[in-house]
Amino acid sequence: MAELPESEPRMYRFGKVACGILTHVLCVVLTVLITVLAKPGTSLFSWHPFLMTLAFSLFMTEAVLLFSPHCSPIRKLSHKTKGRVHWILQCLCASCATLGLASIFYNKHLNGKPHFASWHGLVGLGTLCVVGVQSLAALPLLYHSLAKGWSLAKLKRYHAASGLVTYLLGSVSLLLGICSVWFTGAVGGYTWYLAALCPALSTLVIMSQVSNTYMAKKRLVS
Repeated sequence: MAELPESEPRMYRFGKVACGILTHVLCVVLTVLITVLAKPGTSLFSWHPFLMTLAFSLFMTEAVLLFSPHCSPIRKLSHKTKGRVHWILQCLCASCATLGLASIFYNKHLNGKPHFASWHGLVGLGTLCVVGVQSLAALPLLYHSLAKGWSLAKLKRYHAASGLVTYLLGSVSLLLGICSVWFTGAVGGYTWYLAALCPALSTLVIMSQVSNTYMAKKRLVS
């Protein structure tokens, strides 16, 4: 069971809980907003924004928040169980992102448009590749027999660091999508800024969670 550090001031702890809950809400709000705007199933293109947002805004964010000592929805479960649920969510993220990429690739093919001609397309493709590698690289953390000759503690640190980079890439891909012609033409005014705020604030919370977790472990070791 993950417990809140007793040494943390109450207000600091409350702030962490509030930020975590806000992140849960933001990733759901952005996913619902994109779903309403895209209307998945109405066209081939409509699946792209829906699946990509589902992957990088919802599944990836929730996969990381599972390990939060302040706002994990399964905080009382064992670390091993959290690891398995985390891996399942990451696989769902990779699956949705792959289908989202396939839909936009085929849509561009049908319309005779060039592939990966924008930063959004290039970053999205790179993010998907990194997500796939990250998911495969996590297998030794689930099945320790695959980690022969490696320290599990070091593998966890490497996985956390590379996972943070992966999350940053996913957030950048979302922000570039929010700046796309399709999205800017679908919304306006405050809605656009609120949508852009969702991945930006979520990224700050995730960065804080990962860095604080491993800084705390480093202090305990030292």
